[in-house]
Amino acid sequence: MADGFKILEGLLYATKARHSVIASNIANVDTPYYKAKDLTFEMNLKDEVIALKVTNESHITNIKPVITTELNEETTQQWLDQNNVELDMEVAKMTENAILYQAGINMLSTKIKMFKGALRRS
Repeated sequence: MADGFKILEGLLYATKARHSVIASNIANVDTPYYKAKDLTFEMNLKDEVIALKVTNESHITNIKPVITTELNEETTQQWLDQNNVELDMEVAKMTENAILYQAGINMLSTKIKMFKGALRRS
């Protein structure tokens, strides 16, 4: 139960952090020698968990997917001033990130509504 909230919390924090990195890239679009950065994140599941087969769902416990983040410097082609920020690409990344953030908010909202509904019935 609580793992779902932790996963969504991690997703929201990661998208917030990536938004800041992308905004920094956009702010430095005209700064000479600035190298664009990006924060990549993904859910890491242990390989063993995927391979498990069980007869009852309660047999698997303590499965905690973790969202990790890694700051990478972009290696795209540079402009004459040695800056490699492409404004169109950064705006596209920011839009994609905003959609992911909104999806996380929607999932969190749905999860809360489900808990409220369950509490009302009991």
